[in-house]
Amino acid sequence: MDLQQLKPSREHTAPIYLQLYQRYREAIAKGKLRAGDRVPSVRSLASELNLARGTVEMAYQMLVGEGYFITRGAAGTRVAPGLCKLSGSAQINLEQAAPSPQQKQDPRTELPPFRLGLPALDAFPRKTWARLAARHLRGLDNPAMITPPPAGHTQLRRAIATYLGISRGINCSHEQVFVTNGYRGALDLVCRTLLRPGDLGWYEDPGYLHARQCLEHLGMRLQPVAVDRDGLDVAQGRRLAAQARFAVVTPTHQSPMGVALSLQRRLDLLDWAMGADAWIVEDDYDSEFRYHGRPLPALKSLDREGRVLYTGTFSKVLYPGLRLAYLVVPISQVERFNHSACHLPGPGAIAPQATVAQFMEQGHFARHLNKMRKLYASRRGYLVDALQERLGTRLSVQQQAGGIHVLAHILDATDERLLASSARAEGMALHALGEWRAQPSPEQGLLMGFANFICAEDAMAAVSQLEAVWKALDDTGRVKTHRNK
Repeated sequence: MDLQQLKPSREHTAPIYLQLYQRYREAIAKGKLRAGDRVPSVRSLASELNLARGTVEMAYQMLVGEGYFITRGAAGTRVAPGLCKLSGSAQINLEQAAPSPQQKQDPRTELPPFRLGLPALDAFPRKTWARLAARHLRGLDNPAMITPPPAGHTQLRRAIATYLGISRGINCSHEQVFVTNGYRGALDLVCRTLLRPGDLGWYEDPGYLHARQCLEHLGMRLQPVAVDRDGLDVAQGRRLAAQARFAVVTPTHQSPMGVALSLQRRLDLLDWAMGADAWIVEDDYDSEFRYHGRPLPALKSLDREGRVLYTGTFSKVLYPGLRLAYLVVPISQVERFNHSACHLPGPGAIAPQATVAQFMEQGHFARHLNKMRKLYASRRGYLVDALQERLGTRLSVQQQAGGIHVLAHILDATDERLLASSARAEGMALHALGEWRAQPSPEQGLLMGFANFICAEDAMAAVSQLEAVWKALDDTGRVKTHRNK
């Protein structure tokens, strides 16, 4: 058939991809395309009709998903058998099918503004990922169908060890790498191998809320240690709990304050661990996202005595649904960790792990990180600009060199927890800084994720919504708190 008959109209109110989808359905229904006919590739049709490749691909995905097309690899995409002379029911109302701007998405699929810890899902390379994942599923063999190794897929462990050696300065073998079911799985493995319920450990205050909850659930006792502009106050930790058994730290980009642990304090922390026969759990949770210069070296790269247990996760660099993290242990402890791993659920199926390994080995991981650093620098700018324009007299944004959230200090006597809870009631995912503290502090602030603000307008709309909530609290007289009580 003449490909120009497929060309959508830009004057039509329906999206281009939906018009193209309907043109193909009509051609099949009228017999212009028959079962087994090969259709043009995405690239060639996009070129012929002067359309974006993504638009054509979206239409093709719908046609494949509904059974009109079948894909045959190198043989191309063809019309599926059994579709001769479809009835008039093949017609669809494009006006009804096209989503109107006023229609709301299913609330379950909406991303609440300011959500913490969530990477830019719109920028994830889904096509590349799907291709790698499909390859592993098509080649499913016996080893992939039996019980997976408790320490993780060997190919992924090797890929992680190579990546850490290049990007984080960590010299380790793949035998030292343990793949776990998320960061909590890594903490669980550490506690079950090296610690006992009731052991005391240092914990950054403020610090990563979910890690604190996990450690307490595992029976650990935590000593809050203050964080200042140089990171964890090691001297205070020595004064408060010199004989603690462990310390959990985020030295490269402290969670949630965003500061880096100074070199002197890194050395002091390592010296304390050696003298106290204690362990340091280094959470390097988003060190990859540094906007200025190269990422800072990991604390583990300075460890000469085997006291640091290094953890990282794919949740913030790929997507949280993977539930994959990793733990690097000292050579002297590999046997103990292997024994413990055999008694824990492990990281799960091989297929997702193999996909991550291929993603890393083929260079997609490094390219994705480079892309995201630039993207996040822009998206952080969207949020900071909106905050300064609408709430500049009430909030001061803390400067930081990386990460995927903003810390904004409250400049007046506003009750941070009341404000955050009121915002959450309106569908915003705000966190009060105090919610991440173990001990009270006069410092008030808000934690706001920005990774999924696709444009400046998105950020401005979210900040305007926050401004409205704040004003409503002002009007009720409930926004003030008396700190001297």
